[in-house]
Amino acid sequence: MNVSARVAPTVLLPPRSAWIEVDLGALAENFRIIRSALAPDTRLIYVAKAEAYGLGARRSVPVALANGADQVAVFTLGEAAQLREAGITAPILLLGEALPEDVPWILQLNLEPCVGRLEIARLLDEHGRQRRVRVPVHIKVNTGMNRFGFHWRDSVAWSRELSRLPGLEFAGVLGHFAQSDEEDKTMARDQIGRFQRCLADLRAAGVEPRHAHHCNSGGVLDLPEAHFQQVRVGILAQGIYPSSVCRRLNGLMPVMTVKARVTAIQPVLPGDTVGYGMRWQAKRPGRIAILPIGYADGFPRVRNEGCVLLGGARAPLAGGVAMDALMVDITDLPAVAVGDEAVVLGRQGREEITVHELAGLKRSVSYDVLAGWRARLPRVYRNE
Repeated sequence: MNVSARVAPTVLLPPRSAWIEVDLGALAENFRIIRSALAPDTRLIYVAKAEAYGLGARRSVPVALANGADQVAVFTLGEAAQLREAGITAPILLLGEALPEDVPWILQLNLEPCVGRLEIARLLDEHGRQRRVRVPVHIKVNTGMNRFGFHWRDSVAWSRELSRLPGLEFAGVLGHFAQSDEEDKTMARDQIGRFQRCLADLRAAGVEPRHAHHCNSGGVLDLPEAHFQQVRVGILAQGIYPSSVCRRLNGLMPVMTVKARVTAIQPVLPGDTVGYGMRWQAKRPGRIAILPIGYADGFPRVRNEGCVLLGGARAPLAGGVAMDALMVDITDLPAVAVGDEAVVLGRQGREEITVHELAGLKRSVSYDVLAGWRARLPRVYRNE
């Protein structure tokens, strides 16, 4: 007997009981503050890769462009296509390094790719001459990151080769700091010197990029001598500093909050265990609250570490974080009930769980935490 599958009709589901709140008003204000901290003629690039570090690029990019950003940067062609489909007409910088098969799409989407290999530069030049247009590119220089780009030691040679490509428009030249947000700026200043040498060699070869940029968020804060004509910000726009020693800008506010509702409460008696592996054991009568968010959503997979906020107070995690749930000891919070709102990342009352705190649990960095929240956590936008 043949059984045909039926497609369920579209239904309006209730909101998920775990979610991310994005304060677009705070994002707008952060951009205004960052813009005011720069020289009036310094261009501002919003790095919106990885869904704008978890905020959602379609919603955050228009806010950035309306409040001081001049250009957007992404890493993949898919990210760029998503923004073009959303109606973003501003210049889009494609970070990283393209492969030959990417070139037709770069032109179709009207992108400004980074170029760090002569093979790709020549291919873009060829396409530009065939179409009788000059393809805007940003020359990527490896000043010490040793990831992408033309090596700074060979700048005389590749500058001359680039000067022979009339199909290219040199919209920019960029490098990237390996360490800009620490107190010791020795390496950063070495990179600045190398970058300036490359700029001189480009000029000597007759290549005059419109804009030079080397600063990420840490450089924007601590290395004003490297602002050149453009700077790039990603994490700073979220109101988060890349390290504890960076210069501060008054008024920056966190944009992202992660929340969940208590969906169950379990009583425990002395000797009862909680979670896989029985890694937590009750020493007294108590209560365990369950939040429907876990490592499949991007929360660190830890055991008996960390806290959430409930009723404006810290409540410690009990046992191991599961794929879809984490358990919280609320023995000392008798007022907590099913349906109460918990803060997993952000502020509640006078308490705050910072992204750096979660990064510590993850044994990683704040960027990893922000970009690691999964798409199944709905984004709820506030203060548009």
